[in-house]
Amino acid sequence: MTDLKASATDRWGPPRTKTIGWYDPSVSATAAMTLSGRAFLQAIVDGDLPRPPMAELTGARLVSVGDGEAVFRCTPDESTYNPVGLVHGGLLCTLLDSAAGCAVHSLLPAGVGLSSIEIKVSFLSAVRADSGELEIVGRALRVGRQVAFAEAHAHAADGKLVAHATTSIALLRG
Repeated sequence: MTDLKASATDRWGPPRTKTIGWYDPSVSATAAMTLSGRAFLQAIVDGDLPRPPMAELTGARLVSVGDGEAVFRCTPDESTYNPVGLVHGGLLCTLLDSAAGCAVHSLLPAGVGLSSIEIKVSFLSAVRADSGELEIVGRALRVGRQVAFAEAHAHAADGKLVAHATTSIALLRG
């Protein structure tokens, strides 16, 4: 069995690697307690606060934030592929969840956190690494005292809608 395994890995070629680095996430978590949601997110966009480790892992970049809106960009690479050579739906789900959550966060006062309750994703088109940069736009639909609702859309570089999500988000008030 070992010989078969060795010969298979020889046929696969050398392993590919991807190295990431991130900053201590407590730096941003501490700042979130004193900044409004929009100011906090803008500080990330401006580079005054570090991107979260998950953003470093996925290559997602928060590029703009407004009242009730957040825009991410991400260029998937082959490290995000599923077994059949397409960008894994989990990456798209993560990007949609992040954009929708940040859209809600942009409307929250300092010290109020959030956590997804549920998300429904519709995958409309396959995405490959050579599809180029994705743009993911999240919009808050309604923000209540305990629960918020949001949606997000992911578009390929050619403008084609590739995924859509709606979500319910718990607001965590101290």
